[in-house]
Amino acid sequence: MRAKITYFALAAALVVYFVLVGSRGVLLIREGTAITVTFGIAVLVLPLIGVWFLWKTTQFARKANALAAELEAEGGLPVDELKRLPSGRIDRESADEVFARRRAETEDAPDDWRCWFRLAIAYHDARDTPRARKAMQRAITLHEGDK
Repeated sequence: MRAKITYFALAAALVVYFVLVGSRGVLLIREGTAITVTFGIAVLVLPLIGVWFLWKTTQFARKANALAAELEAEGGLPVDELKRLPSGRIDRESADEVFARRRAETEDAPDDWRCWFRLAIAYHDARDTPRARKAMQRAITLHEGDK
């Protein structure tokens, strides 16, 4: 729940930023000189890219949460079996051990979105965020293909 509150707070702050930057871009365009119009258009591009990125990230999170809910209903969510350091962080060797099992499971069933979902969790626990996102995107794609 804390992560959702943080996400929505940051998303709201970004929307405020996009509005402020966008209004500055419009003001520059209204000046009417060649250079201010050029800068105004350039300034307007940044919020457009930001809105697109925020939309894609929100869609990704929504779809990943839907997969998690479905997997939880099936009783297939991975159990937290990771050893932790005294600081509370995940022990790297423990994460690597679980990751090896998840990778083997995914290699045995490459078209099962559930395996890809669990692999994404293992990547995340091993602190490999780019691969975790790619594995989760693969799980989402496979799940959408099942429908």
